[in-house]
Amino acid sequence: MKIKSFFAKPFAGYVHKQIKKSMLTAIEDQERILKELLKTGRKTEFGKEHNYNNINTYGEFSQAVPLRDYEGFKPYIELIKQGKHNILWKGLPIYFAKTSGTTSGAKYIPITKESVDNHFDTARNAFFCYMSETGNYSGADGKMIFLSGSPVLERMGGIPTGRLSGISNHLIPRYLRTNQLPSYETNCIEDWETKLDKIVEETIDQDMRMISGIPPWVQMYFDRLIERSGKKVKDIFPNFKVMVHGGVNFEPYKAKLFESIGAKIDSIETFPASEGFFAFQDSQQHEGLLLNTNFGIFYEFIPIQQVFEANPARISLKDVKVGENYALVINSNAGLWGYNLGDTVKFVSVDPYRIVVTGRIKHYISAFGEHVIGEEVEYSLMKAAEREGLKITEFTVAPMVEQGKGKSYHEWFVEFEDSPADLRNFSLLVDENLRKKNIYYDDLITGNILQTLQIRSVRKNGFIDYMKSIGKLGGQNKVPRLSNDRKIAEELTKYVQHS
Repeated sequence: MKIKSFFAKPFAGYVHKQIKKSMLTAIEDQERILKELLKTGRKTEFGKEHNYNNINTYGEFSQAVPLRDYEGFKPYIELIKQGKHNILWKGLPIYFAKTSGTTSGAKYIPITKESVDNHFDTARNAFFCYMSETGNYSGADGKMIFLSGSPVLERMGGIPTGRLSGISNHLIPRYLRTNQLPSYETNCIEDWETKLDKIVEETIDQDMRMISGIPPWVQMYFDRLIERSGKKVKDIFPNFKVMVHGGVNFEPYKAKLFESIGAKIDSIETFPASEGFFAFQDSQQHEGLLLNTNFGIFYEFIPIQQVFEANPARISLKDVKVGENYALVINSNAGLWGYNLGDTVKFVSVDPYRIVVTGRIKHYISAFGEHVIGEEVEYSLMKAAEREGLKITEFTVAPMVEQGKGKSYHEWFVEFEDSPADLRNFSLLVDENLRKKNIYYDDLITGNILQTLQIRSVRKNGFIDYMKSIGKLGGQNKVPRLSNDRKIAEELTKYVQHS
């Protein structure tokens, strides 16, 4: 055992033990965190506007603080950009995490002195829990790769600003710097394909033991390694033992990733966002991600059936139920209050509180009242692919609205590793799975309101070329699983494979 793994062993054990303790006190911790947040929040402009001095219970808080998405916070963010102190949280943020995704362009999410540990320490805890449970400490002795955005930061209102993954590069402790790849210079390259070639060049002869990134971009990295060497990834990196991933559901990518690796290895799933690090896979033995209940975030949940209502029900952690989908709302020591994150989650356990991420509120199809969500389309496609022995590279779904009863349908754009022998038969199999998963969709098919879904086979690298065409190749960018319009679908028709 080398020096780093030697010291990692007792520290990983300590961290793992503390996390197990926190599983038993989740509700008490959440109640304490809300009180602490309100105590600081009373001194802010937001707190004064919302009468925090007279709030003592969660019920009073949920009545006083309306739900908001980023657009609702923009006026406060603009004041912070102007250098105003004590707006959403005490003082000024130490960073802005810049991300896209709103109707008005970039989002600037505050990261404060109090919230920064949530981002880095949770990632560390996920790795230490894995080490402690599996006894695999050797990862600390080799090289680790983080496929991330550029660490170059700009200034917005005097506050360092950049992508969260780039900011995270500045938070990596000195003792891990010698393990980290790629180099700072390579991470600064903006063009993803140029950057990827440089990453391959820097890592192909290194002792890589842990690789972290969003699955589709990790797959691109693996493809380039194989193309360059003619070998499977495990033959290039024989000590490669664990992959850390997040941002999208792992299942659609898993089969192809493991085939590229040449072996099934351990993986650690995480649920990070610019707004906070919410959950991580604490065990290789249990389903779901452990909710981060003791790290400066107070959670609220909206039953998915009510998410588009004017005044939906809001519940705290103690009232959630296993198997139900909820929209996730956060209140944090970054100064986000009643913030509707846009993600949906489902609890697979409440002892301890473990979740799976089921989709995005904005990523759904309900052009005909079916309200199909990400979890349902992923399940339907992957079950059919498993039955037929197929590997999926990427996919997205959109409604095709045609005039006349029974002419509209859901149009799926799917990039296969190898195309199915009978695409029509495969489409019917996916449709059958979706009908079993969503009763509203089944009713529309039965009632001849919709045709069965149709799959368009996207040519090899079609999704990569599409993302490149819109300037979103690499980094933390992801293809939405579902759209309620045809903006993406119309573009993807250019990349459909014609027989």
